[in-house]
Parts: sequence; C-alpha cells; structure tokens
Amino acid sequence: MEKERRKRDVVIIGAGMAGLTAALYAGRSGLSVLVLESELVGGQIANAAGIENYPGFLSVGGSELISTVQNQAEKFGAVVNEFDAIVRVDLSAQPKIVETESAVYEAGAVILATGMKRRKLSLTEAARYEGRGIHYCELCDGQAYQGKKVAVIGGGNAAVDAAEYLSKLAAKLYLIQRSELRADAASVNRLRGHGNVEILLHTEPRALSGDKRLTAVTIFDRKAETAKELPLDAIFVNIGVEPNTALFADQVKTDKAGNIIAGEDCRTNLDGVFAAGDIRTKEVRQLTTAAADGTTAALGAVKYLRSLN
Repeated sequence: MEKERRKRDVVIIGAGMAGLTAALYAGRSGLSVLVLESELVGGQIANAAGIENYPGFLSVGGSELISTVQNQAEKFGAVVNEFDAIVRVDLSAQPKIVETESAVYEAGAVILATGMKRRKLSLTEAARYEGRGIHYCELCDGQAYQGKKVAVIGGGNAAVDAAEYLSKLAAKLYLIQRSELRADAASVNRLRGHGNVEILLHTEPRALSGDKRLTAVTIFDRKAETAKELPLDAIFVNIGVEPNTALFADQVKTDKAGNIIAGEDCRTNLDGVFAAGDIRTKEVRQLTTAAADGTTAALGAVKYLRSLN
C-alpha cells in the first residue's frame, strides 16, 4: 500500500532544544511545521536534574525546560511526533522528501537538529550486559535501581548531571572518571554534598562480570596502578557523544568527526537544508547556543521559502 504524501513548509528532524526552538520560531512565522523525533523529546538535556546556566531560570529541571519550549512551539501550530521513525530522506530534491514509517512528507525546507548519541563503553563484554546492568539513559532506566549500588562513568557535565539524578535513587553511587572532572564547579560541589556518593578519579573500568546480569566491575587506579573489583548492580555510561548523522551523512557535507559543516547562519551545502545545535560544526555546545542555532535556522528557512515564491 502506497504511503500517504503530506506537504509541510518545514520538517525539523530532532526535538532537542535546537529543534524545538526552531519549531517555535518557524511556527510564529506562520509556517506549517512538523518535528520528528525517534527517541526522547528533549534529547540529552531532558535527563538533567538541575540547570543553573540557562538565562531566566535560577534553576530548572531539564524535562521542565524542554516541556515549556515544546508547549510554546505547539501553541504556534508546530506538531511534534516522536513515534514515527524516519526511514529515508532526499534533501537535494525540491520539495525535499522525508519518509517515515507511516507517511512521505514533502517539505520546502528541512532543519537537521538530531544532536548527539552517547558513546558506547569500549569493553568487549559491554554488549553482553546492555539492558542487563549497562545503560546509556539514566532517565529511562534509573528507576529500576532504587536502593541499589550503581556507578556513572564519565566526568563532564552530562555525567555529573546523571550522577545527581541517580544519587536520589541509589543506596550508593560511584562516579568513575579516568582523569579529572570536567564539569562545572557548582555541579560537582552539589554532587559531593550527597552522603551516598563516592567520586573515584584517575580510575577506569577494566572488566565486567556477572552471570545473566552485571554484578561487578573491575576498576583500575591509574595513579596507584592497582586494580580491585567493585560490586555493582548497574553502570550508566556517559563518556562522550557522537553526532547523529548516519541518516543523511551521504547528502550533507560533514567534518572528520561526523558533524555537519555549517556556519553561524546554519546553512549546509544544500539549499534549504539547515543544521542546528550540537550536530553542527562549532566551538561551543551549550543549551544557549542550541537555542540560538534553532532561532537562526528557522529564520533562515523562512527567508529561503519566501525566496521561492
């Protein structure tokens, strides 16, 4: 059965801060806007327990902030669909084609805002324990470990935010980082204030063990050059990210790391295709810069569509 073809002025791929801000601005400009998201609306920031560096808020939860922006976008007519996976795109066509499992969308402009995905733990046995003690989304899976012993691996802001969230669920939480922490001092100090948290620096996982589920990790102290086994119920991995560009990497130009090449105007090498947020080549990746990209990309799409008339 042939899929229904639907027309939209703008299709936005990704519903993080960049994508939702783009939807807000495009919707306010009177365009018909569809936002497609294959995972959690909000992306990684939805997991943040407390955000203290977004203007206008002394402190706000990531899910609360994202929900507010989504409500603003929907107020101006944007439709957010997180249940219809994309199977194909043709970004050089005019109109551009975005095919999902249920429909084929013809769009005048497309904004790519798919963000990043978490880098997998490199231990050979890690795949065996995925979903059985190895996890990559604390918001999705953390509730299953109330009163348990868990660890977060990583040292950036995202890892510390994950540890902050999980510290309220776990009986004991370890933050394991192979060097020094890179997160901001305020977040680290807040985490250190929890009595059930232990931070292990210059330490890295070397081996995983357990029968059907993870039961322990062998950690190596890089300074003392000693190893020990740490009993654990779960590990939440937060050791960096990779750009989500596989869907269209053969159509838009990317750098060696896989980020889409686009300047401050968010324009890609294809007319009418814009890149916004962490997926774009840029020096600074913060919530505020994602929102700025979303604004720029949306207004660029408006200008582009008007030029076609």
